[in-house]
Amino acid sequence: MSTYDEALQTLAQRFGQDTFLSLATTDGDRICIRVVNSYYEDGAFYVVTNALSNKMKQIGTNSRVAITCGQLWGNYLNAHGVGENMGHVLAAENGAMMEKLRKVFASWYTNGDVNENDPNTCLLRIRLADAFYMGEGTGVTYRINFTERTA
Repeated sequence: MSTYDEALQTLAQRFGQDTFLSLATTDGDRICIRVVNSYYEDGAFYVVTNALSNKMKQIGTNSRVAITCGQLWGNYLNAHGVGENMGHVLAAENGAMMEKLRKVFASWYTNGDVNENDPNTCLLRIRLADAFYMGEGTGVTYRINFTERTA
């Protein structure tokens, strides 16, 4: 297995669950940061949100984003990527991912936090371009370039 494949496997193990992620976007010359629930799979994080939210408006203007996540067990991730509105959560093309997300986010998803019937409820995909991951106490550190598929 290549180092790149090891890095992807590590990210899937660490972030392939409901994970709080700090997401940074820009609003003109201002940087805006918020915490979102996310799920990682195959080089991207997924977030259920509202198309009318400030983050989605900002991504619509400038799709370049930054993320960071520090887990309680000492894992740290800092990355850059591109935010994409994948459309309504009930769109057929989002079916497979939404099936996973409903399970991953089950502890809060149906408690009134998400209205899938709202036409503005959308799926945000953050495709990673590069990332730095450090697994504290494990000696594992990766600098990952998703474009060149190297680590």
